[in-house]
Amino acid sequence: MRRGGANVLKRTLASASSPSIQVTTLPNKIRVATENTPGHFSSVGLYVDAGSRYETPHTSGVSHFLDRMAFKSTATRSDEMMSNDIHSLGGQIMCSSSRESIMYQSSHPHKGTPLALSLIADTVLNPSFKPEDLEAQRDAASYEIRELTSKPDMILPEVLHGVAYGDKELGNPLLCPEDRIPAMNEALLRHGLSEWYRPERMVIAGAGMPHQELVELTDKFFSSLKSSTVNPPQPTQPRLNPNTQPPSVPPHLLAPSSPGVAKSLTRAASYLFPHSLSPSAHGAIPKSPTSTYTGGHRFIHDPNQDFGHLYIAFEGVGINDDDVYTLATTQVLLGGGGSFSAGGPGKGMYSRLYTHILNHYTQIDHCASFHHIYNDSSLFGLFASFLPAGSGVSGGNTPSQILPHLIHQLSLLLYSPVPAQELQRAKNQLTSSLMMALESRAVEVEDLGRQILVHGRKVPIEEMTKKIEAVGAADVRRVAARVFGPDSGSRPTVVCMGYEDVGSNWSEEFKKYGLAGA
Repeated sequence: MRRGGANVLKRTLASASSPSIQVTTLPNKIRVATENTPGHFSSVGLYVDAGSRYETPHTSGVSHFLDRMAFKSTATRSDEMMSNDIHSLGGQIMCSSSRESIMYQSSHPHKGTPLALSLIADTVLNPSFKPEDLEAQRDAASYEIRELTSKPDMILPEVLHGVAYGDKELGNPLLCPEDRIPAMNEALLRHGLSEWYRPERMVIAGAGMPHQELVELTDKFFSSLKSSTVNPPQPTQPRLNPNTQPPSVPPHLLAPSSPGVAKSLTRAASYLFPHSLSPSAHGAIPKSPTSTYTGGHRFIHDPNQDFGHLYIAFEGVGINDDDVYTLATTQVLLGGGGSFSAGGPGKGMYSRLYTHILNHYTQIDHCASFHHIYNDSSLFGLFASFLPAGSGVSGGNTPSQILPHLIHQLSLLLYSPVPAQELQRAKNQLTSSLMMALESRAVEVEDLGRQILVHGRKVPIEEMTKKIEAVGAADVRRVAARVFGPDSGSRPTVVCMGYEDVGSNWSEEFKKYGLAGA
């Protein structure tokens, strides 16, 4: 370890967030954060403000390939040496890319932290990008893309993002487009590293080691990085009117379905944590570029599908908007899941999509809500998988018959007050999912790194749970009006896959139920 290195560090302690959190900023602007929690092993990670939303047509696919090329040969380690060091670590080490970040993370015995951070630094600062390694990853990426495109539950959320954001920024694909795979070479990957991997866009986070130890290790391995004076573009919040009032009830609105025989489901709530539910920091502005939500419609004709698939979505609020708590609670309230999955009380069997749809319509195999949250935007909506009428199976439905059921559930949020017991149940479920997620040290460290990257501080769980508990029935209606009400100025996004499309009048169906249309 470099002697005296700690003496030149500029330290900032985030004691206002939590007494157990310490944050230090090194002279080159890289931030080091630790959380003082007891445990039998340590976790450390590097979190980079990068990802597919930063890609251009020229760099499309680079994030995916930087992920795939992690922990391969470097200038100081051969493939065999890298593999041996990883095995000697005695833990788990991985890389993962997303739309707004790329992370390198390790969980290991306490004594393994120096080796873990050395491996992460080596793969980030000294990659060799050998031609044979790149060729192997091109083949692996082609296989990965073929596998993903064959699974509707994997590919349709990607298609949905593309339609919602006009196939750019947040609409960029997570995986390298197949026609871009041959273009993935050393020069392009090094260009991505030079553009994104700057110390001011990096956070080192850890738990299970003394803060000063991680500061000195970071200084040792990352001090060679030089900060940039270039200021990245700043985001704007979604173009949603926070003062939108709930509209009057349309005369055609159907009465809510009464609960039927309870069925179980695979998931009660989408696992929002840790990618969501972080309130804005005091004056902190995320580094992400602005994304433009467009909405729209796309049909993927595939008569070989066993089920038809229908997704509807609207642009929600970003992570820096306090209404994200209400929208996340609403998503849990809608819930849903699979028709034949195991479950029971406490697992979402009383959620609306389960009691109103899955319990009543046997032709619907899966129906659930989702909420993909980003720094300056989000996608909030519902999807259903159902027996298609075009398949010849008795009791099947067309997408145009399924669409009103999904729209109706959104309209109920606008025009009917949520019963107190139902709302409290959703808030309890959301709070418990947050608490249980934090039991994982790996999740804890990832959450710490991401929050420091975006907000510059760790938001205490107590602050999150208080804001969840403060959500009231009036808030649900207000935020519903803001996101998909007729005066919200929003547009729906509709994606359909299967035998037939949803029909040319799909936009009128939204308006019929008192929602924003195209």
